[in-house]
Parts: sequence; C-alpha cells; structure tokens
Amino acid sequence: MDLYARVNILDGRSVRLPHGNVAAAIALDADPLGRVKAWVESGADRIHIVDLDAAAYGDYRNRALIDQIVSEVGVPVQVAGGIRSHIEAARLVEMGAWRIVMGTAAIEDQNMVWDLCRENPDRIVVSLDVRPDEEIATRGWTKNSGRYLEEVLIEMSAAGVSAFLVAEAGRDALEEAPDFKILTEALAVVDQPVVAAGGVRNLDDLRRLLSLEASGHRLAGVIVGREVTQGRFTIEQAKAVIAEGPPPAAESDQPAAVLPVRPVVLGIEAQYLEIAEHLERGAAHARTAVEHLKDEDVAGGLAQGFSVYGHVSAARKLLDDLAENHSDIAGRRQ
Repeated sequence: MDLYARVNILDGRSVRLPHGNVAAAIALDADPLGRVKAWVESGADRIHIVDLDAAAYGDYRNRALIDQIVSEVGVPVQVAGGIRSHIEAARLVEMGAWRIVMGTAAIEDQNMVWDLCRENPDRIVVSLDVRPDEEIATRGWTKNSGRYLEEVLIEMSAAGVSAFLVAEAGRDALEEAPDFKILTEALAVVDQPVVAAGGVRNLDDLRRLLSLEASGHRLAGVIVGREVTQGRFTIEQAKAVIAEGPPPAAESDQPAAVLPVRPVVLGIEAQYLEIAEHLERGAAHARTAVEHLKDEDVAGGLAQGFSVYGHVSAARKLLDDLAENHSDIAGRRQ
C-alpha cells in the first residue's frame, strides 16, 4: 500500500476543509510547495494535489504553482480539480503530472473519459464520493448523480482508467471511521487499483484498511492529510504500520476442510444471477441508447453505449471465472 499525502490549494495557499466545505476553508500556510517537500522528506510515497479554485470556481490561478510542484518534487504527483477538457488534461500530462484525477466530469461526461483514457493510457484516475446508500455525489457533495458505485466502477473500468479513488461523501475523517464495506465492494468489482481517499482517524483505522481484501485484491493506497496536520499520527508512524503489512491469516494445524458440493453449486448459481443482472442492465442501456439516437442525441447514445460495454464486459469476466473453475467443481461431483 502506498501512502499519499494530500495538499489542498486555494488562492495559492494550503488549506484544510472542514467537512469538505470550500467556503469554510481554513488556511494552513502560504507555501504549498514547502508543504509538499516536507511530506516527501517525511516519507510520503505519492502527492495528491487538489486545486480547489479550479474545482469550485473554474479559476486556474494555481496552475503555475502546481506545475512548479510537479517539476520540483521527487515523487509522483497526481493532480485533481477542474480537469474538464482534453486540453487541460494534455497540458498537465505534458508538464509531468503522474496521473490526473477526474471527479464530477467523469460522471457527467463519460465520452471524455473514454477519449482521455485512449489518449493518455495509465494516466487517468476517477475519484468517487460515495454516499452510505452507494449513490455517487458530485459537485463537492452538493448534488446527487443518480448513479451508483457498482455501475460506475464497471463503466469506468471498461473505459480503461488506471485507478479509482473512493471516499465517503459527508464523512468527517477525524471523527468517523472509513466505510470499510464500500471500500471492500470496490475491491470486489474492479481489477484496477483502488485507493482509500477519505483519510483515517488513527493508526488502527489504517491497520483495518491494510487487512481489507476482496477477489484477491487489496487497497493500493490511502490518502492522508488532516489527521497528520492535527497530530493524530505522523507520516513516519503511518509508514511503519504499512511496512508491517496486513495481519497474518490465522494458522491451523488441521487440514483444510473439503467443502461440500451444494454450497459450491449455490455459489455458481449466485454468479449466474449476477451475470443475468449485468446483461439485463446492459440491455436496458442499449434500449436507452436507441432512444437517444432517435432523438439525434449522439453524445447521449454513445454514453449509454459505453455503459452497455461495461456491463457486458463484467458479465464476460464472470463467465471466464466460471469456466476457469469448472474442472475443479466437476471433479468434486465425480
């Protein structure tokens, strides 16, 4: 797991956002570059820059400062905030940004995400702010998208994004535990790296994040910020916990039990139901695409087409998994 250090920039200053509210931003210092260098000296593996002026107001006054940060620090820097065009994405990549992060734009303009992934392989990250019911929040948690975690993960995975940042909309990282269930579900749905982007209260939360696993995947990283600046723990302490790795699985002197066939078959039944659900969703998106195209809404039709592709790809992956395990299941029946 990589440790990302977050630096929020507003009007050229490093700031802290209570409950994610830009209007209530608290200035930390007037030297974001110095803050980034201090994170790196402390041992941060990656830097996560959020341009709040660009994200909230469409004002790109901080871009020169961000370019300087990218060029002067010795670790990969990913940039978020206000990336709403091919031109801005290409400019940040050309300036040396390791990855660029799409948030609201990824939900509202899927066509652009597909294009950017094709033009900038391994550079595009999608950030998802998830409500407790798994609906995706947009525009700084102020809007409900009507889209939900699993379907967006599938669609963006099919687009070819390089990683996902998953955070909990409305959560106060200093007071509330991460939503381990949402993070585990994300690990189970996609093969791309998943990064816990909402922070942690303490080192015990960090240890729990290290132990999460689903479908053979573990979290690729965690983004921290306020918890360090407010003295909950240090970067060095967090790095030490990460170096320890996840707690070892309990060992047993007893041989592994052979599972009876019926529970295994029940698992296969559940997979087929999941395949059917993906295909039904894909069919619904295909019908919606036709309606958009009839109305000469080509962009809307293409966006629905991408959704079809995502669900069909997910169904195909499940079928491949079933085929791979078929011989083992058949052997148990003999």
